[in-house]
Amino acid sequence: MGNSVEGLPYKNPGDADLARKAERDGVELVSDRLRKMMPECAFGELGTCCVMCYMGPCRIDPFGQGPRLGVCGATPDVIVARNFLRAATGGASSHAGHARELAILLLEIAEGKAPGYRIREEGKLLALAGKLGVPVDGRPVNAVAADVARKALEDFGRQDGQPMNWIRARASKTEYEKWERLGLIVSNPHNEIETAMHRTSMGNDADPLNLWVATLRMGMVDNFAGLMLATDLSDVIFGIPAPKVVSANYSVLKEGQVNIACHGHNPILASKVAEWADRLEKEAKEAGAERINVVGICCIGNELVMRYGVPYAGHEAQTELFLATGAIDAMVVDMQCIWPSLPAIAKCYKTRFITTVPFVKHPEAIHVDFRADRADEKAQEIVRHAIAAYRDRKSSGIRVQIPEASASLLTGISVESLVAVLSAVNREDPLKPVIDAVASGDIAGAVGVVGCPNPKLRDSAMTEKMVALLLRNNVLVVTTGCVNHILAQAGFLTGEATEKYAGPRLKKVLTAIGHAAGLGGPLPPVLHMGSCVDNSRIYDLLAALAGKLGVEISQLPVAGSAPEFITEKAISIGSFFLSAGILVHVAPAPRIFGSPFAVSVLTEKLPGINGGKALVAATPDGAAAGIMAHIREKRQALGLPQA
Repeated sequence: MGNSVEGLPYKNPGDADLARKAERDGVELVSDRLRKMMPECAFGELGTCCVMCYMGPCRIDPFGQGPRLGVCGATPDVIVARNFLRAATGGASSHAGHARELAILLLEIAEGKAPGYRIREEGKLLALAGKLGVPVDGRPVNAVAADVARKALEDFGRQDGQPMNWIRARASKTEYEKWERLGLIVSNPHNEIETAMHRTSMGNDADPLNLWVATLRMGMVDNFAGLMLATDLSDVIFGIPAPKVVSANYSVLKEGQVNIACHGHNPILASKVAEWADRLEKEAKEAGAERINVVGICCIGNELVMRYGVPYAGHEAQTELFLATGAIDAMVVDMQCIWPSLPAIAKCYKTRFITTVPFVKHPEAIHVDFRADRADEKAQEIVRHAIAAYRDRKSSGIRVQIPEASASLLTGISVESLVAVLSAVNREDPLKPVIDAVASGDIAGAVGVVGCPNPKLRDSAMTEKMVALLLRNNVLVVTTGCVNHILAQAGFLTGEATEKYAGPRLKKVLTAIGHAAGLGGPLPPVLHMGSCVDNSRIYDLLAALAGKLGVEISQLPVAGSAPEFITEKAISIGSFFLSAGILVHVAPAPRIFGSPFAVSVLTEKLPGINGGKALVAATPDGAAAGIMAHIREKRQALGLPQA
């Protein structure tokens, strides 16, 4: 494959500067805790540690030097499959909970019970209504919205065994029929989660294959009751993202301003904090600040930047470092990826750490019970906490150190906005330029790079180096989640990155599209499609391309990669893309290698059933080589020339 990327300047200098500051301040960081934890438990890494009952815990040595069965008789294949399914269930429940909150909010808006919110995208609402069979002609928008919300919530209480409304409405006919043949169509997401927890408890399912099929079904729950439902309803309520250029990295913090960092995932909270930050600017000035500056961390950073252009701060693993700047007056969180270490670090810098969700609390945090029916009142309370903290911190002489590290990115690439950009090239058939470029080999294929910044792999610049290799081999990259922060800070989300990193054929295509769309330069080679729930946008794009070509998604020269995953949510997202028949690369290694059966299913058996396959590679070169081999194989099967 060639094109080494060793020596490229990927390291964010701000990280090192702030790590040194934290050390001087006596603040322990994730890197310190990780070092103390080494070596990590090998049984856990292999997936052969079982804590399902109190005859254990049991640990199975897959190399034959110890017990071969758990006390109950469970084999390593059963233990690994149960553990993996439970991880996928944790991820799917997180995304489904996120989506269900949005469905409830949409119903409350329609019924006049959430006065701080409104429907921003009537067009998308009506399109969803049409797919769901909700009447629209002559009806008020709120009446349609109420019925759409009820269709979403109906699935969470469904007991008739019928397919989920969102699967019937949003899956392509080809994919639906394939999933139906394979027994992967799900009904009630809550029932599926309940059954997964039941079947993995002691004394139940001991068939490894049955457990792996359940994992693929959990992936379906994750996409259709979580990712897709959340994205669809967020677009309706908060607006469809549109392209915009925004600032990123540590320099988005501003000394002399009230800095509020929003961290988490659901835009219900953060959208109101951003709104009231503008409306309470006078109070901030009375406290001696220039203005109120809201920035986004982790996936809420993606939600805020995509829709509102709120400055794009940093990823999950940088959250502690952002606190260590001493510049943040309040960190406001909702749910998911909120490390328990954060309130103690915030306390060191007199930053007010504010939790807002009943099931995400911390004894050292301020808790503001944020509810949609009192959203404006609660958002004002939160912003006033930040203003008060600014006044207190200023008088306390907290030392501020904001690294000069800065970047910019082109964001807001929803499927709708991408189609609008491509329409500048071909108004009658916007996807045709992409399909033609793939057919000719100018675009070798596409990879969805998603997920987290794992501290185990951050020092190796795993994500940046892998993406650089893919781009040099004319592979288009689309991204969701915290990897967006990584790649934005490294300069991959700009038109200049096309000149720097893209192979000559990919560069030609992106330059032509960018100029036709009036961007004044190339389209970036890495397209920012949003937060972790916006992985459904990637599915929608693949489904549209497959539909135009008359093939299954599994036949496309595409892949997914979570090159530094951390959470259970990455497991459930990956499980869905496996169920869709896509190659899924992951690093670090998932906890499956204690089970030869699991390895066989994910690398040998599944590809012959639906095309899905797992690739484990913990180096940039290994990951890129494996992905490129897969893309070449898919191109050959379609009779396309090699790129």
